[in-house]
Amino acid sequence: MKHPVDVHVGKRIRHRRWMVGMTQQQLAEKVGIKFQQIQKYETGMNRVSASRLWDIAESLSVPVAFFFEGMESSVSDHMVAQSEGVNVPADILADKEALELVRSYYAIPENQRRRLFELARVLSDAA
Repeated sequence: MKHPVDVHVGKRIRHRRWMVGMTQQQLAEKVGIKFQQIQKYETGMNRVSASRLWDIAESLSVPVAFFFEGMESSVSDHMVAQSEGVNVPADILADKEALELVRSYYAIPENQRRRLFELARVLSDAA
């Protein structure tokens, strides 16, 4: 059975890999393993050892702590979103469209990004 911590860490690995535009194969090569192992880590099927997590963190340019961020709040945030009637997937990091949107958003120059953010806020209030 998958442990919730392993699943969370795997999702954070996938999220960061996706955000930097790296394939499973590219990450595997940087870490020195086969891409199938990255797949197993990302689904929480296999646990990531401390030394391997260190290598993955270096390859993805984040501190090891990045993979544990949000552990405590992920369940409570989902419950709040449901109670407020917000239609957000339980695991927004698993949604490829959402990740692509975030990556595209950060590729926009900052001043235009702020204007886009304000537009999105106005449109969501109107809905």
